[in-house]
Amino acid sequence: MSEKEYLVVGLGNIGPEYARTRHNIGFMVLDAWAQASNAVFKTCRYGDMAEIHIKGRIFYLLKPNTYMNLSGNAVRYWVDMLDLAPGHLMVVCDDINLPFGTVRMRPKGSDGGHNGLGNIEETLGTRDYARIRIGIGNDFTHGGQIDFVLGEFGEEQQKELEAIFEKVSGGIRDWALAGIEKAMTALNTKPQSA
Repeated sequence: MSEKEYLVVGLGNIGPEYARTRHNIGFMVLDAWAQASNAVFKTCRYGDMAEIHIKGRIFYLLKPNTYMNLSGNAVRYWVDMLDLAPGHLMVVCDDINLPFGTVRMRPKGSDGGHNGLGNIEETLGTRDYARIRIGIGNDFTHGGQIDFVLGEFGEEQQKELEAIFEKVSGGIRDWALAGIEKAMTALNTKPQSA
């Protein structure tokens, strides 16, 4: 069991039709971080994975290919395969209960109605894994949730995404290098526009 290895899972749905949708913000964060680090995703069992090395730590970035509602299968496989130390798993996902751009890191918690988190909890048999929720807002009418989360960000929001991605990847680095309490203090702030 390595204390220097971390699995960072971005949640999303595979396929080009979902690539830029709100529900895929977990994938987008990992794509942006990999691109900024000159890391390349390679197809592996249960998803695409890239490696980033920072100050003696190895971050395995995983985009599951199991679809959102079955993400737990990929997470459990790679937690076991990497023989991860407890607390070395971080999951990044969207959250309709947070205003757009709000970021929340937690050391554990409920799934909050998120199907991907719910499946991970069910498959791992625990809620005790770190997660970052990124607010996508909830600007939809009654019954319009699915169309909203599977829709793309508006033009103004798209301009803000790069800064959000940088903030989240910085928070993940802080989590591994300085601990979750310090990372939460820095990351859990309201968006600038709020």
